Amino acid sequence: MWNRMFVVLCTIAVSVDPLFFYLPVINEDNKCLALDDKLKIIVICLRSVTDMIYVLNIILQFLCPVKLARTVIVKDAWPIAKSYLSSYFLMDILAILPIPQVLVPIIFSEMRGAKFFNKMKYLNAVVLFQYVPRVLRLYLSWRKLSSNDNNLARIVWVKAAFNFFLYILASHVLGAFWYLFSIEREMACWHIACTKHIGCNSSSFKCQLSLRNHTFLNDYCPVEPPNTTLFDFGIFLDALQSGTVASKDFPRKFAYCFWWGLRNLSSVGQNLQTSTYIWETLFAVLISIFGLLLFLYFIGNLQTYMQLATQRSEDIIQSVKFKERDVDMWIHRNDLPPDMKKEIMSNITHILKKKKDVDVEKLLPHLPVDLRKKIKNYLCKPLLRKVRMLENNEQLLQMICDHLKPVYYNEQSYIVREGEPLDAMLFITQGIVWNFTSDSGEGTVSSKPQCIEKDNFFGQELLDWGFCEENEKDKEFVDGSASLNLSDLPISTKTVKTHTKVEGFALTAEDLRTVVSKWKTKEVSFIQAVWRRHQLEKKNQLASENKNWLSFSFSFFKNTSKSSSA
Repeated sequence: MWNRMFVVLCTIAVSVDPLFFYLPVINEDNKCLALDDKLKIIVICLRSVTDMIYVLNIILQFLCPVKLARTVIVKDAWPIAKSYLSSYFLMDILAILPIPQVLVPIIFSEMRGAKFFNKMKYLNAVVLFQYVPRVLRLYLSWRKLSSNDNNLARIVWVKAAFNFFLYILASHVLGAFWYLFSIEREMACWHIACTKHIGCNSSSFKCQLSLRNHTFLNDYCPVEPPNTTLFDFGIFLDALQSGTVASKDFPRKFAYCFWWGLRNLSSVGQNLQTSTYIWETLFAVLISIFGLLLFLYFIGNLQTYMQLATQRSEDIIQSVKFKERDVDMWIHRNDLPPDMKKEIMSNITHILKKKKDVDVEKLLPHLPVDLRKKIKNYLCKPLLRKVRMLENNEQLLQMICDHLKPVYYNEQSYIVREGEPLDAMLFITQGIVWNFTSDSGEGTVSSKPQCIEKDNFFGQELLDWGFCEENEKDKEFVDGSASLNLSDLPISTKTVKTHTKVEGFALTAEDLRTVVSKWKTKEVSFIQAVWRRHQLEKKNQLASENKNWLSFSFSFFKNTSKSSSA
């Protein structure tokens, strides 16, 4: 976690140092040089904070354990210190030296003649010299962090992000140097003009001391329009004409300088029109070299990514073929019909194309619900019909089949031990299981083991427990309906252990309780329906009898009346 944080903090640290170059500001009206005091305070504080982070990292390097190999971790103090002292210690010390915080106030306190330009060159060299170990520390920290990552795709993306960051950082640094060099070139022109003008003192270019009229500098150092015969500003003319060097609006001049650096770095310095000033030419050459190196680094990362993508594509195709072959073998082992095989392979191929991992040994969870139900009915119904209780009861058989769940066991693993509650009935579709009784004293087999193979089952005691009439008194009532009490599960009288890998379907005690509850409800509903039908038939019969009796009574009364009249 700290290594990741340190890489991010190093990134911020190397972005702070070039901000020191934005401190000087040209006052074009008085032709003098001033400092942006507000920016100076902010930059010095930021640099001090990053230095404290480096100090904290140095302390942690002496305290944290060191991983010398994949399995070797050193925790002793002296070996840890020795390892750090021989690797990054000197680099970290050079990186935290407060050189800019000390030199900037000293150099800009006195700006007198040619000595000031020499001091400015010294400041540039020192800051650049210290910038190297800070950038190098960032690169090594990032490389160490990425080397511990086994995800190749993520490493490539991180490299691409690092390459993009290098472009941004190089543009930022070059823009800052361009800003500072522009000020140096204008002040160099002022110094030359001052030597040619009578009564000019080159030590008066500091704004606090500038009390004289320097308007003659507009003739010797013209910018609008420029005169290359008098003084050629070269690639720095744009900074002077745009007013960037005279602005204290930091976001504005920072954005403009950054854009100048990014534009020329991307074009490898092809559009730069330099003067004959040697340091300006070397600066342009440096821009071209940096642009070319970053481009080559980008091409290298792109090539690595393409190779990795090709390799991954080939690996995925090969993996899909292997998995499809394994699925085909699983279908063949379970003797599934051709139409079902076609449907399974279509679904598996679709899943693999989406780059989802499929565990072939546990295939059913990856299939659609309807297909899963078809496979379960095909594999389990023949096994359920072997159970005497279910052979003539298709409705109960289907209800139990719907509640079966796929289970998988590794070889030489225990399914249930003797004396444990028998909480599941297992129907075996693949593999071999041993069923035996253990000696209670030493745990050795004391009875001849029974081999239970494919297309067999064990645990029928659980069904007897669920449907036995004797359990009626042990049922508890939940929400007004009878429910089996799991505390009264049957105890296994034998130990069941796998001999090979086993695939099958299990009916758990909880699912059996659900089945029994539904079945009893269905039986009650059936009895109620029969009773209602019986009552309706009885009522209809009674109504018919009443109607016949009334018809007979009416006929009898009518005949009796006729006889009386006669």
